[in-house]
Formats: sequence, structure tokens, C-alpha cells
Amino acid sequence: MRINGETKIVGLIGYPIGHTLSPAMHNRAFEYLDLNYIYLPFPVEKNNLKGALRALPPLGIVGVNVTLPYKGKVLEYLDEVIEEAELTGAVNTILVKSDRLIGYNTDGEGFVTSLKKGTGIDPKGKRVVIIGAGGAARAVSIRLAKEEVEKITLTDIIFNKAQDLASHIEKHISKVETTALRGEELEKEIKETDILINATPLGMKPDDPLPIDPKLFHPNLLVYDLIYNPPKTKLLSEAEKIGAKTLNGRGMLLYQGALAFTIWTGREAPIEIMARALEEELRR
Repeated sequence: MRINGETKIVGLIGYPIGHTLSPAMHNRAFEYLDLNYIYLPFPVEKNNLKGALRALPPLGIVGVNVTLPYKGKVLEYLDEVIEEAELTGAVNTILVKSDRLIGYNTDGEGFVTSLKKGTGIDPKGKRVVIIGAGGAARAVSIRLAKEEVEKITLTDIIFNKAQDLASHIEKHISKVETTALRGEELEKEIKETDILINATPLGMKPDDPLPIDPKLFHPNLLVYDLIYNPPKTKLLSEAEKIGAKTLNGRGMLLYQGALAFTIWTGREAPIEIMARALEEELRR
């Protein structure tokens, strides 16, 4: 990759950033398509967030991804927010266009694309249970509602969060039945659902407890764990034992990144190249 005065810069804003997989994925794609772009991580401390965003246009930066803890905080500094990002209350991609900052959220669409590509399942008309009601669950559930699933059931250890998210979806996307459940009602719902999604961090560590009792699984269920490392969590292993379909979060990571790539460059992302770079980086 040759860097010169014409090189266009994109990157990632967050703090701390640590070991991010995005530079490897995007830079491999730029190299493959012979695009004069480079993707860089920008660790930005909280007190510098406003200044960092204001500096993007004068520095000629084309756009950035946004990660924790700023996905919600950047909203107040943007000139325009695309509807899905506004509904989600979070932005993970910013495009700089004519000195204006435009906010997107590609997480939900990335999830649905990975679901369709990875399993052949169209979520339209399906019953979905989501464990967790944080940022990831919010993006996924709002996108699923827009995809016209039949019903979304939410649950969270902080039950008010699940209730608030259910109310938000019903208010803005009223065509979809959305509810928050726990206890025996939740157990009954899982036994009758089509897709179960783990949107909690439980499973990232070997000694984490399971987010849900696997005795509730059935062979017609798809269990989607948004965790991408490890590739097979205990939840997915338990689901496989009874013959349920499973999927991890690597596809969502890939496709949300591919959508950001297209927003910045106007080019179709080379999915296979990005996937290979992602897998290589995860094996390190």
C-alpha cells in the first residue's frame, strides 16, 4: 500500500480501542480493489470527542467508524442522522460529505445480511427472542422489526431495559408485536420461537454462565450468538447437541463493515477478501 498526498483516510474512533479487527479487514479490501485509502484507529479520550469530530472535515478524513463508548454520544455533534441510526439511538459509521457529518448505523443491516447469507433464513414472518436489551440488541431488534418479523420478545437482567426497548419499537414500528417477558412466560415463548439471539457478552469467557437454559432449545430453532470470539460459545455447542441451527457474530462483524466500506467509497465491498482478512486476524 503506497501512501501519498492523494491517500484518503478513514478510521475508527473509540476509547480504549485495543486490538481492533477493522483496519486489517478494510485495508485488505482497499489493497485488493487498488483504492488509495487507508484505515487507521484513532483512540479519542472523552474530553476530546467533540474536537475530534469537528476536525474530520478540515483534515480531509472521508469517514470513521464509531465504537464504545461513543456510539450514542456522537449523535449531538452530527449534521444529519439516517433514520435507522436515529431509531437505534446509536451511530457506528460517519460519512463526511461537503463538510457535513452524516451518521449511520450498519449493525442491524449487517446482522440481517449475515442471517440471510449464513443460514438462508429470511426473518420476515418469524418469531424472535432476544436475550439482552443493550446497544447490540437495540440495533438488531429495530432492524428485525423493519424486516417485518411476526413477533419480537425481549428479556434482560435489568428488566426495565427490555420493557423500554419493547415500548420504543412498538411506538415507532407498530406493525410488529413486541413484548418483554421473563420466567415461565419467557420459557414458553422460547419453546415456540424460530430464532433465539444472544445479545449479551455471556460466552466471551470460558467460565461465563449460559445466558439461557439450553433445555428450552428445540431442533427447529436457530440460535444466533452475536459473540464472534470464540467462534463457538457454550451456548452454540449446547444448541448443536439437540440439532438446532447455529450462527456466531463473525458474519455480522463482516457485513456491518462491508456496508461502511460502501458508504465511504461508493464501491461494492469485496466480501470474500474482507472475510479472509478477518479470519486471519482472529487466528492470531
